[in-house]
Amino acid sequence: MDSQTSQPSQASQPPHTFQVDLRGLVDLLSHHLYSSPKVYLRELLQNAVDAVTARRAEEPGAPARVRLYADGGEGALRVEDSGVGLTESDVHSLLATIGRSSKRAEGLQEARSDFLGQFGIGLLACFVVAERIRVVSRSARTPGAPPVEWTARDDGSYTVRTLPDSARPEPGTIVHLTARPGAAEWLSPERVRTLAREFGSLLPYDVRVGEEPVAELPAPWDRPYPSPSGRRVALARHCHDLFGFTPLDSIDLAVPLAGIRGVAYVLPAAVSPAQRASHRVHLKGMLLTERAEQLLPDWAFFVRCVLDTDSLRPTASREALYEDETLAAVREALGERIRSWLTALAAGDPERLAAFLAVHHLGVKSLARHDREMLRTMLPWLPFETTDGQLSLEEFAQRHPVVHFTRTVEEYRQVAPIASAQGIGVVNGGYTYDSELIEALPAVRPGSVVAELDADIVTAHLDTVDAAQELALSGFLASARAKLDPLGCDVVLRAFHPLSVPALHLDDRAARHEQARAAAEEEADDLWAGILGSLRGGAPRARLVLNHLNPLIRRISSLGDPELIGTATESLYGQALLMAQRPLRPADTALLNRAFIGLLEWATHGEGDGR
Repeated sequence: MDSQTSQPSQASQPPHTFQVDLRGLVDLLSHHLYSSPKVYLRELLQNAVDAVTARRAEEPGAPARVRLYADGGEGALRVEDSGVGLTESDVHSLLATIGRSSKRAEGLQEARSDFLGQFGIGLLACFVVAERIRVVSRSARTPGAPPVEWTARDDGSYTVRTLPDSARPEPGTIVHLTARPGAAEWLSPERVRTLAREFGSLLPYDVRVGEEPVAELPAPWDRPYPSPSGRRVALARHCHDLFGFTPLDSIDLAVPLAGIRGVAYVLPAAVSPAQRASHRVHLKGMLLTERAEQLLPDWAFFVRCVLDTDSLRPTASREALYEDETLAAVREALGERIRSWLTALAAGDPERLAAFLAVHHLGVKSLARHDREMLRTMLPWLPFETTDGQLSLEEFAQRHPVVHFTRTVEEYRQVAPIASAQGIGVVNGGYTYDSELIEALPAVRPGSVVAELDADIVTAHLDTVDAAQELALSGFLASARAKLDPLGCDVVLRAFHPLSVPALHLDDRAARHEQARAAAEEEADDLWAGILGSLRGGAPRARLVLNHLNPLIRRISSLGDPELIGTATESLYGQALLMAQRPLRPADTALLNRAFIGLLEWATHGEGDGR
């Protein structure tokens, strides 16, 4: 038989439809899409508000009511709305078809932006807490259509029937939920009241639980206040109720072009820049998420926001924001509002700015390193650790013709006391962002000179010792150098203040890199030792600078015992490392232990056995 006639034609094969396991789908929603069963109430409110919005699009004067009635004893909830309602045809095509949204109904496509829901999941979310859903609805678009009842169970079955006019005389919808075993608590009056307030506090319609209003309009940032200070106090109270802290300040986030109104609250305590900030976002009055992390630029980690928007797009779960061009534009606009607030403080309220920077200077530094204008504005205010104390770069640059800085805290601790005594001004660039800002100084303050401080500069500023005196101490210096040479450290003699410092350990990044390379070469096998050896550079070695003005150095240099000179040199080296708060290598630790024991033996040598 011909192969073409042995196979049924494609046209003769009947189409098949997907079979949906509703219980499996609900399990998927509850465990993977939704963060908590509480979203069922948001979906009910959302459907009711969308129905009201749809009716008002055609009847601007239509009532806008949503009522929730919880029966704690029965584990039941009833939600009534005065919305557009449904006909029997709508029920079959919308409620019983997963993935189809009532917002797609004919004639309302152009009003789609006014609706909260966009994904057609709708009542399906209610099965997370309910085993049965009963909907009674009457259409406002088709006044002659009778009320219709749709009853669905969590096994995927449903029934539809028409009802007499008395069952629902007015247009609108009533949704009845019956709790599934173990979920009655989610339908209790107290829980319903709490969730309704959480999700619906900014909804623009008359929403009530029983007779108790849910919405608190206008929003706190839109309410009239008798004075700016009264507004500040009211917003601080709102922040405390919402986030649990009293803010340092509040920042208006009005962005009319993006349909955004809200406020950012400045945290009263410092937080890590790596900590992702969580913000509250309402979409057309309905709470979308309390954990919007991508709403603001990363540098604005010092604020927490609450806002209402009609432009941002939610994800399918409606618990997060969809990352798109609109969100990117909103993020930039909100960042600009916070930047403008900082600029205004710098121009007109230095006391509040100082209080803010005392806590959140790190966030501003993070912004300023990418924003030259912000750096120029904040230059007189941002604090830096310097040898002259806590100063701004502007003030420090006015005092010193050259702004010397170190790249690490350890380097700063090595040289700060000595440099200060020699009249060298040094800024500690070892903290987060500081080196970048110091190096950017000439770009925003023309004429400024910035130079990285290294061991050569410090040594050059120390007074040399008279040649005859140094020659007289050549034997002592030779012994000291021989002792420290295996550690990659030279010994030099200088005279400097303060007198109380006997020795100073100086190195730079190049010297530390060479030390690390040498240490790795010693521990490596022959192959890697050869490779590391080929990388040996001519970088200067670390230096132990002995202070000829210090009485202890003078006494040690007069010792005649070479072994004792070596032990004393090791002790001075270890003490200089500790004073610089440098991390100790294993060889350094062994030296400290050896020197300590050696000094104890020397101190107790000669003590007679006669006790």
